[in-house]
Amino acid sequence: MSGTPRPKDRPWLMRTYAGHSTAEASNELYRRNLAKGQTGLSVAFDLPTQTGYDPDHILARGEVGRVGVPVSHLGDMRRLFQEIPLERMNTSMTINATAMWLLALYQVVAEEHGADTGKLQGTTQNDIVKEYLSRGTHVFPPGPSLRLTTDMIAYTVNHIPKWNPINICSYHLQEAGATPVQEIAFAMSTAIAVLDAVFASGQVPEDRKGDVVARISFFVNAGVRFIEEMCKMRAFGRIWDRITRERYGIENPKHRRFRYGVQVNSLGLTEAQPENNVQRIVLEMLAVTLSKDARARAVQLPAWNEALGLPRPWDQQWSLRIQQVLALESDLLEYDDIFEGSHVIESKVAALVEETEAEIERIEKMGGAMAAVESGYLKAQLVASHSERRSRIEAGEEKIIGVNCYESTEPNPLTADLDTAIMTVDPENEARVVSALHSWREQRDEGPAQEALTALRKAAAGTENLMPATLRCARAGVTTGEWSWALRDVFGEYRAPTGVGGAPLAVATEAGSLLSTVREKVEKTAAELGGGRLRLLVGKPGLDGHSNGAEQIAVRARDAGFEVVYQGIRLTPEQIVSAAVAEDVHCVGLSILSGSHAELVPDVLERLRDAGAPEIPVIVGGIIPATDAAALRAAGVAAVFTPKDFGITEIIGRIVDEIRAANTLPPLEVLV
Repeated sequence: MSGTPRPKDRPWLMRTYAGHSTAEASNELYRRNLAKGQTGLSVAFDLPTQTGYDPDHILARGEVGRVGVPVSHLGDMRRLFQEIPLERMNTSMTINATAMWLLALYQVVAEEHGADTGKLQGTTQNDIVKEYLSRGTHVFPPGPSLRLTTDMIAYTVNHIPKWNPINICSYHLQEAGATPVQEIAFAMSTAIAVLDAVFASGQVPEDRKGDVVARISFFVNAGVRFIEEMCKMRAFGRIWDRITRERYGIENPKHRRFRYGVQVNSLGLTEAQPENNVQRIVLEMLAVTLSKDARARAVQLPAWNEALGLPRPWDQQWSLRIQQVLALESDLLEYDDIFEGSHVIESKVAALVEETEAEIERIEKMGGAMAAVESGYLKAQLVASHSERRSRIEAGEEKIIGVNCYESTEPNPLTADLDTAIMTVDPENEARVVSALHSWREQRDEGPAQEALTALRKAAAGTENLMPATLRCARAGVTTGEWSWALRDVFGEYRAPTGVGGAPLAVATEAGSLLSTVREKVEKTAAELGGGRLRLLVGKPGLDGHSNGAEQIAVRARDAGFEVVYQGIRLTPEQIVSAAVAEDVHCVGLSILSGSHAELVPDVLERLRDAGAPEIPVIVGGIIPATDAAALRAAGVAAVFTPKDFGITEIIGRIVDEIRAANTLPPLEVLV
């Protein structure tokens, strides 16, 4: 009968990206989400954990437990997974520079649970290239970073065979401005670099190459252009099949299968009319579920209010229910691929494949992904494409409902009380975490810990696989910061290219355009102040590596005639103030998306006063709740910009206004 439901395919893994405050609080959240029907875990670690700092390090201040859970040692990992059966769990851990360390802690906890490590299933993200390009949680230079990834892949293939040791991640590339072609090409070039390194290391015998390829997974972004996104996924699979067959000689089609998980676009969600984010999330989910031949193996959805702050458990439940309704109530999983034979889809996929393969070849001629990172090519391409997209939004060519069109709105009951529409982290949480860390260090057996660190440094200076020495550190009670500093001692640290200097002009400059008008304001103000060009310092205090906004401000300010001082991410307030004074800047612009603004911005203000430069106006941009914005202005911040302030050229004009006000110059009328 036509009304009889067909047998359904098995649904994808349903996850919620979660973690905050402490291991205990996150464990409670995980168990609650699993009870609601979530079928896998996706662990969000806080920025100190991701970047290899203990909670008591100066750079960790204000960041502990804000965007994820702090895991400083084996005790934290034990508490994080208490009463969760790891042998039956599929756990995704979003961790890159310190991925080996977190996997070692996870393995040791699983062993303590009595689990068979051969049965452990899950994924460590472990893609360092995208950290250099977009997310900013890198620690070590490209060469040593690739070695850590290589050693981890070799170890897991031999000891944790069901684990995905790397999740090559194009997700953040899209958020940093990547076009679909760039997203596929940069991710595939990263995969080639990783596989070439693994096979060249001699740690995997020839007959196990298929096992390595089969454990390579991908983590992608799905934007709101869901037809294009679905075609992107089909192109991804087609190109991966060709590369693994032709470049690496993998004959088994199961080994060549393109295996990916997805988080739909978070930075594309809007602060203005945030209820519109629900339909955006649904459309983005359809892009990676409608097509059976290119369906995601795991899906995690953001919450409707992520542009406002940290989602509450109820908000995360709503996103989980979106997945469950599609998988369990609709008939989607009862049919074969519904796009098979569509000439429209096939034409789009073929075009994406052709353009992507040309870009992959271009990167190969440069020496591969790592060389293209170090030369700055990949970063400059992302900054340029992101700048072009921003200019289309500002010009109204690319519509965003509630932002640059249909801005009138009825009162929103979901955000009637903004203070309760998001979850906040207790500001006292950081002190408790730091105190617990000190207790851990005091109570551990110091001898084995120091011996393990010595062995790690020796292994790093040689050529042996680093996973055994890392496991020894985990068992000895070494902390995240100690493990990372031991490797920093050997490998050094790395500051990635910013891509700002090479970004082309992206907006119109003809007479009468907004940018030309702002440029006249800049020139007139500079002339009145008599000190050459206006100078703007763009600073990223703390550990927040989301640099897209800072880069776009820096590029547009440059195009408007400013001399821009931008030193990249991960700076202390002291370093920012020192640079501001040394460069004699006219304004300091701070960009923070991690929630640490309440701690770090007042510190910058105080240090400017102590340095004898209280007159330098400070502006702040980021995901900042209204009550926090009011508090920052009361503390002396000249202006606060949030995602609803999408007009970058207008922001640059406002910066000029603040510089004039700080220097008691009369307001300048808009010049035409």
